[in-house]
Amino acid sequence: MSSATPHSDTPRDTPRVRRLPLAGVLRLGRPSDIWFKPALSVVVAVAPPNLTLLALGRLDLAMYTMAGSLCALYAHNRPYAARARALAWVVLGMVAGLGAGLLAASLTGSAVVLVTVGALVAAVQKALCDATRIGPPGHVVLTFISSASLFAPQTLAQVPGHLALALATGAWAWLVGMAPGVFRPHGPERRATARALDAAAAYAGNPGSRASATAHAAVQAAWQTLLSAGARSGTRRALERLVVRAEVALAAPADADPDRLRTWARDLRGTAPVPQAPDDDELLGVEIQLAAPAHPVWPVLAPIAVRTAVGCALAGYASLALGVGRPYWALVTAASLYQANVTLTWSRGVQRVVGNVVGVLVLAAVVPLAHLGPAALVLCCLALNFGAEALIARNYWLGSVCVTPMALLITEFAGHQEPGRLITERVLDTLVGALVGFAAAVAVTNRRAGDRVEQSLAAVERAREHTARLLSEPHPAPGALDSARRALATALVDLRACVEAASGEWWQRALPQERVVRTEQAAHRTLAATIRYHRAEDARP
Repeated sequence: MSSATPHSDTPRDTPRVRRLPLAGVLRLGRPSDIWFKPALSVVVAVAPPNLTLLALGRLDLAMYTMAGSLCALYAHNRPYAARARALAWVVLGMVAGLGAGLLAASLTGSAVVLVTVGALVAAVQKALCDATRIGPPGHVVLTFISSASLFAPQTLAQVPGHLALALATGAWAWLVGMAPGVFRPHGPERRATARALDAAAAYAGNPGSRASATAHAAVQAAWQTLLSAGARSGTRRALERLVVRAEVALAAPADADPDRLRTWARDLRGTAPVPQAPDDDELLGVEIQLAAPAHPVWPVLAPIAVRTAVGCALAGYASLALGVGRPYWALVTAASLYQANVTLTWSRGVQRVVGNVVGVLVLAAVVPLAHLGPAALVLCCLALNFGAEALIARNYWLGSVCVTPMALLITEFAGHQEPGRLITERVLDTLVGALVGFAAAVAVTNRRAGDRVEQSLAAVERAREHTARLLSEPHPAPGALDSARRALATALVDLRACVEAASGEWWQRALPQERVVRTEQAAHRTLAATIRYHRAEDARP
């Protein structure tokens, strides 16, 4: 293990407050390779219940059916076995949050109490979504529904029926999410493997620290996808061999063939059979990992959960003090900001404000069409649902341009609203939620971010030493070296994530950057040594 002390290589004059970025915050990225899947899924999940309510003349119940339908937004990157479990938990979590909101609304009319309940529920939702790594859209949709339900007129007798509507549409959303598996049962695994191959090809063609971090993260994501996919069929074993080829390219980029890696990735994205990579014994390490007990990595959630609770509560109270009729908008705005660190939270705040301000302008243009009748209102909401999911992968603010008018139009399901007042209140609540929410992120410090870096450094060093010991043995146990190599690669990805999160945090000691660099370089050399070992073994007669 390195003898360097945690702080011996860090400058003492490192600023405790980091500059907040503006450049690039609104820059558009490339669309997701499956952007159309959540966009189409949410339309298919929302349309039948809303059209049914339209036919029955009960659009006032749409908030409860929307709660279940919006669960179709989740888990699109997961294999279908894992997706089935994840979607079931999302539906139960959505119904639980809705139930908490409806129960509170039926028991008290105190806006202060309701805002407090909403803030606590938002903090729990944020912590659980981060802990389970459920992925986009995370806790924001759950918080939107649970917070809105706090201010919906409600009696105790109505709560079971409204929850039944949410549960029924949640079951429909589960079916919508699982339906593509009938036609392409290995689609998520193929896409994850293709991304790993493309990232490895990019690194092999142009090695660099950023390309290395991206490629290692893509390979790690591919392994997580494959290991959660259920039974190891022939197709999944073929995909595992391709991910091993990506790992080999990362360890020895000079010997890799980027064109072949890209060709494999292209074939995986189409309908062609899975390419067959060389068959070797490196997959024995997968058997070891599958047989090992699970050790979930829970991030340090307390500071972000506290930020969420404090920021949401203060934003809601400030909105009430200003006389806004829907304080949950400010609460949801604050909840949507919180990311891994203060710098990312600032960026999300800028994106949220810009997206919401542009979104209310879109609302002003759409309102005349939506007011043509209930059917036009439902169709406008469906179109905005699709637009939000199609655009949000490019940048959060762009998706918010559709989310904002959609959320405002949903309030019209229960009755006509005056557009000018809606727009004014939404802009005010957005500004209040963003300012108060960010202030809470600054005030509630996350000093443990630096501790996580130290812990991750120690984990990488232990994994590297374990791998090095296996390399020194004449004949390591079958699969042990490959399992150790993947454990080391996983620890490297976690270290990079911890460093990036801590680098954007305020009010903490300087990070041991030189030690991080030395540790990462030593780990990469050990990974490369495992590849050379396998090649030497393969070359023996």
